[in-house]
Amino acid sequence: MTRRLRIEWDGDRKVDALLEVGSGPGILLAHGAGAPQRHPFMVGMRRRLASAGLTVMTFDYPYTAEGRKAPDRMPRLLQCHRAALARLREYSPEVVLTGKSMGGRMASHLAAERPEGAAGLIVYGYPLVSPSSGEDRDTAHFADIAVPVLLLSGDRDRLGPVAALRRLAAGPRVTLEIVEGADHSFRHERFLDVLAGATVDWLGRQGLRAPGAGRSGR
Repeated sequence: MTRRLRIEWDGDRKVDALLEVGSGPGILLAHGAGAPQRHPFMVGMRRRLASAGLTVMTFDYPYTAEGRKAPDRMPRLLQCHRAALARLREYSPEVVLTGKSMGGRMASHLAAERPEGAAGLIVYGYPLVSPSSGEDRDTAHFADIAVPVLLLSGDRDRLGPVAALRRLAAGPRVTLEIVEGADHSFRHERFLDVLAGATVDWLGRQGLRAPGAGRSGR
């Protein structure tokens, strides 16, 4: 059953969140720049991961909640993201920071802060290349991430060139898995199945799997 929650911070700032309560670690799934929590990708991933027995929460960043198209600057995005982590920890003290594209990039910056309760990081389509400048983004903060990391990227993702991601994944804590035939959007249902299955398998290898959970399905 999906629960609707409110995330609050700095007194009067609020956004909506959707929660599926299961067992095992919590999964905090942050949305991409143009795909809020009710986007088919987000809904599909939340349902698939919840069906694997995990506690999964999505949320909207402030600009989405306010009906704006342009994302907020990183400090405000991270403020909201920290508050979402604190809210999910009320249901699951151990949380894997997870996100699609921009949400995954914000999750990586949050993971580099080493917040209490963060047990891992998973990114679906890390946007290594900035779409506005065409240049690679700075990833120096990955050196400060102390938890295991999984990067899932399509081999047709122009914002995540495989060769560059392999260099990013050269560190001891980072695992890179390539999804054949997928671009940055992962727009087909079959790709969501692949992402969810790879997520559950990786969580199991990290000892973070929900008790008794099998592979995720639709």
